[in-house]
Amino acid sequence: MALSSASLKSKIDQELVNAGFVIEGEHAQASAMAQAIANAIVDEITSNAVVVVSGGSSSGNHQVR
Repeated sequence: MALSSASLKSKIDQELVNAGFVIEGEHAQASAMAQAIANAIVDEITSNAVVVVSGGSSSGNHQVR
C-alpha cells in the first residue's frame, strides 16, 4: 500500500474528533493542522526511510518512495 498524506490526514482528523477537537467551522484550524502534520510525516518518511533486506535477490538497503 502506498503512503498517502490524504489518507493519513483523514486518520488524524478522526483521532482529533475522537479527542474532542472541532475540525469544521469558520474558525476551526485543526483540520489544516492535520494536513500539515500528514504532509510533514509523508515527506520525512519518503525522504529518509530505508528498508533493509537481509537476503534474497533484493538484499541490500532500499529507499522508501
